[in-house]
Amino acid sequence: MVPNVSDPSSIGTVAQDGTAHLAGIAQWWRDAAIYQVYLRSFADGDGDGIGDLRGVRDRLDYLADLGIDAIWLTPWYPSPMADAGYDIADYRDIDPVFGSLADADALIAEAHQRGIRIIIDVVPNHCSDRHPWFQAALAAAPRSPERSRFWFRPGRGPGGDLPPNNWVSHFGGPAWTRVTEPDGRPGQWYLHLFAPQQPDFNWANAQVREEFLSVLRFWLDRGVDGVRIDSAAILVKDPFLADVEHELPPQNVHAPAQQSPDTEPLHPYTDRDGIHEIYREWRRVADSYPGGRVLIGEIWLPDPRRFALYLRPNEMHSAFNFEFLRCAWDAVALRRTIDDTLAAHAPVGAPASWVLSNHDVTRHVTRYGRADTTFDFAERHHGDPLDLELGTRRARAAALLTLALPGSVYVYQGEELGLWEVEDLPDAVRQDPMWHRTGGADPGRDGCRVPLPWSGTSAPFGFSPAGAAARPWLPQPATWSDYTVEAQSEDPTSMLELYRAALRLRRDQPALRSEREPLRWIAAEPGVLAFRRGDEFACVINLSDAPVELPENDSVLLSSDPLHGELLAPDTAVWLRLRGR
Repeated sequence: MVPNVSDPSSIGTVAQDGTAHLAGIAQWWRDAAIYQVYLRSFADGDGDGIGDLRGVRDRLDYLADLGIDAIWLTPWYPSPMADAGYDIADYRDIDPVFGSLADADALIAEAHQRGIRIIIDVVPNHCSDRHPWFQAALAAAPRSPERSRFWFRPGRGPGGDLPPNNWVSHFGGPAWTRVTEPDGRPGQWYLHLFAPQQPDFNWANAQVREEFLSVLRFWLDRGVDGVRIDSAAILVKDPFLADVEHELPPQNVHAPAQQSPDTEPLHPYTDRDGIHEIYREWRRVADSYPGGRVLIGEIWLPDPRRFALYLRPNEMHSAFNFEFLRCAWDAVALRRTIDDTLAAHAPVGAPASWVLSNHDVTRHVTRYGRADTTFDFAERHHGDPLDLELGTRRARAAALLTLALPGSVYVYQGEELGLWEVEDLPDAVRQDPMWHRTGGADPGRDGCRVPLPWSGTSAPFGFSPAGAAARPWLPQPATWSDYTVEAQSEDPTSMLELYRAALRLRRDQPALRSEREPLRWIAAEPGVLAFRRGDEFACVINLSDAPVELPENDSVLLSSDPLHGELLAPDTAVWLRLRGR
């Protein structure tokens, strides 16, 4: 039976057992702190070496104590796991490796009891090649209704031996695979912008659109509070499948040429205007449910004006701010990115979002410890010299910067522990298709997905139950013994305690949770960012190479590292209480 949690606004009281229920705040998402759970790597509840829903349920008190408002879970659906669950075979069930629908229902209910909302991942651009629709398409004839749900096309050249166009997969190699027809002859090609096991849906097909509206209702009926939309800008393709004139490296195909926000983009499958009607349909579904159900887009676009079109009041509620994630550890660059972000969101009335890491990018402790502190899929700087101490110090400062900005914030699991990218994984254990399809040229994303350390002094560090025979699906560094939740909970100077303190203050400081208190910059020395939220709160970050004096203040609320009198050391941030004005 589905638990009665589909109306979060109806449970704004305290339960008889004393647990906190969700407050009926329709726009909770505008300033929420959201924690990303990469399910395979968060906590293993059944001892098979892979994280699961039981593991998440067992750690809900940890997340409540951390101070987050919502959990975003990566895909939990039945999948052959060609791309760690982003190849979905059934959008209305749970993969047995993660648990069952009953486990999902229990997680939603137990999270709601703790005042934590649940956001799930939906992947609308593609499915698994094991999905019943695609299996039916393979068995059907060319130009059949079954094939029209996908992008099946004849090849070019003599005998159709060449792909239909020059599109490149985000994971490397061609974006087309040729099928063998039921009669045994070489046949049509199908489009997959990711791995061959992930065929792209044809969103010009009415059945595809109706199917995903039904999927949305299925999960909203079960009580989920929001949906994160994977690869949200690439659903609609040029119907003529035109060649890409200047093909970009893998993943950077998300970045079309700059153009006016009221013109059709130049790229044949990224950010095409027809996509907006899809999300207007989705928004009508979300708005038909009580309690503030949200749509959150994964949108990689360099033009903030085009980005903002997805956030109009009748489309998505929020989208990830990747330009901030990609930005260098540099005062001028960060201020420009922050200003551009806030300026782009203001006309459409949407809140900004701020994120430092996720399951696809190099962890920011590692990025900030290198000479080049930016992030780009085309050049991950894997193996470049790394100063882990410097990266950690900057990551601590970045946490206070991010949590003080207006809007919502995302915390990727493990960043609150100060974990770094594991770059020395043996080739034999790597599972990311980006690694395999590029012949190892791209290190892939396994390094940011290594299972979390919870307790103890040796692997699996409490990730799996005591006595479990199976090892974690990716090996953990032995040096993580000092970075477990258990070890850091006993250290008031740890990264974990910094996050706990910052999230608690963020919730308690009215200026940080109110859109009526916008960011106002304070004049500062070169290399220093300083801003106010309201009359009594200020955040100062020293990105220069010399100590600087603090502004006049009443008291220090929190600092990323110890202060030296009234001096703020390089790569350090501080929250201040100012004298009321």
